[in-house]
Amino acid sequence: MYRVSPFVRHFARALIGGVVVATVWVNLSPASYYDAVELRLADLPMPDFTGVADLTLTPLSIVSEGLMALFLFFIGKELWEAVVLERGALSGRADRLMPIGAVVGGMLGAALVWTLWSMVFVTAEEAFHATGWPRGVTVPYGSDVVLCYVFGRMVFGREHPALHLLLLITIGFDIAGLLATGLANPLAVIRPLWLLLPVAALGLTWATVSRLAHPDASERQHRRAHALWPYLLAGLACWTGVALSGLPPALGLLPLIPVIPHAERSFGLFAEAEEYLSDPLNRLTHLMVRPLPWILFLFGLTRGGVDFLAFAPSTGSVLAALWLGKPLGLIAGVLIAGALTGRLLPRDLRLSDLLLIAVISGTGFTVPVLSIGVALPGGEVAEAARLGLALSLCAGPFAILLSRLIRPRT
Repeated sequence: MYRVSPFVRHFARALIGGVVVATVWVNLSPASYYDAVELRLADLPMPDFTGVADLTLTPLSIVSEGLMALFLFFIGKELWEAVVLERGALSGRADRLMPIGAVVGGMLGAALVWTLWSMVFVTAEEAFHATGWPRGVTVPYGSDVVLCYVFGRMVFGREHPALHLLLLITIGFDIAGLLATGLANPLAVIRPLWLLLPVAALGLTWATVSRLAHPDASERQHRRAHALWPYLLAGLACWTGVALSGLPPALGLLPLIPVIPHAERSFGLFAEAEEYLSDPLNRLTHLMVRPLPWILFLFGLTRGGVDFLAFAPSTGSVLAALWLGKPLGLIAGVLIAGALTGRLLPRDLRLSDLLLIAVISGTGFTVPVLSIGVALPGGEVAEAARLGLALSLCAGPFAILLSRLIRPRT
């Protein structure tokens, strides 16, 4: 089993630090906290042909819509390599179907429980948009890669194969959850023509730079393909096109990943050995390792303020979806995928390991918090949901306790 790089734990500490500071601030002086995170820094006028209103830059929007795109790129790179590289975690049919089944099952289970809970305990005006779509149903779709990894490491140890599967599932939850939030939002205005901008940028990058990175290329072509600045320019075009299209801007850098030359084989998710690779994709992610803890700290500071007095029916909706719907759906999805492949569980895993993975997956913070701003109205409903996401972190300690009872560590 590969060794996961220690920077993942640094990410978790930074995120928790930002959340703690924000929570103390918002409970002591809520007015000053919201004034600070929503401070108008600048207004960017947009040309009429864009179809987009003038943009107001605030600390909240800069971090959530701009800087968090780097974090999604970072974890998206790991998922891409798991699919396409030699010895990647998703290179085999069985290895691919089980995590996919877990993600799809977990999302369906969360949506079902959220909807049923909201129909019973939440008023119709609070629970539904004007279109009848359950309000906030996409909030529990996402997960939290860094916090789930920390809890998973405490449960399984640093070299258990269950930790590998947990990382795959949580990365899938994060990316699929944020994409579903953008597409399912009935109030969003999708402008698909703007997606031609990233398509054109990626096509030009591949034709002029990326395709030169092959074994038979000359030394000059090799240097040209491994220069980073063409991919940085393409990334800027991708992010702009995705943001103007109406999709979540945090997803704006993901289309860039397939066109960047990468390593030939996988060393595992967030593997420490990747620090010694020199391909452009790994070099770009290595450059992000230092700023990402600060980005996650700022994200926790601007999005993680939890009002402990905000308990409301949507708090229960979040907890029911994360603690009941998502774990049950995840287990069902894995078992169905196992039946299709003829292998009940992933190799070297027991049913108790799958149960612990399902419990840990009930932790949701980073991407669900991003989804709150899109899927829910502001005010008390959003604050109550944020409180539910903060309480969902108790799934981690519960999984640790449960692991001591059902699988004592040797």
